[in-house]
Amino acid sequence: MRKYETVLISDPDLSDQARTELLDKVGNIITKEQGMILDLDDWGNKKLAYEIKKKSRGHYVCVTYGGSGTLVAELERNFRLSDDVLKFMTIVLSEDLTKEALEQEAEALQEKRAQESQASEAQAAESKDAQDDSAEPEAAASGEDATDAAAEETEAQPAEPEAAEAAAPATEEAD
Repeated sequence: MRKYETVLISDPDLSDQARTELLDKVGNIITKEQGMILDLDDWGNKKLAYEIKKKSRGHYVCVTYGGSGTLVAELERNFRLSDDVLKFMTIVLSEDLTKEALEQEAEALQEKRAQESQASEAQAAESKDAQDDSAEPEAAASGEDATDAAAEETEAQPAEPEAAEAAAPATEEAD
């Protein structure tokens, strides 16, 4: 058994449901041909280096799996028949692997992804808490500023007419 990696570029205008059906079809082909999906990484929409089928963007998906050469041939045959796939490329990552080694690697990848998602969730929660904490003092400070500004305005109002009167004679003297 060999370990392969296939990167496929699908039409960026596909609906989420159609894209999910395409990826399910890929998964079904791999399992039907006695293969094993190790990782399915959705890279999202990206700009293409050059137009493919009059499209300047594409939705990238990277699939890492174990299987035989007949699996790759069947998978690529289906990619060629599908109008939703703009381009694809398959490479061999390693040869002569056992099914047990691939299963262990799949478990390790799943654990790594779980840890990364937990770390990103914790980081998001921390940043949200930090934003909430910093927003509270600002609200209190802005409330104090508003009352201080209102008091200053009331004190400044009687002074303004005097300043206007003082400025008016100065302009008359200049005439």
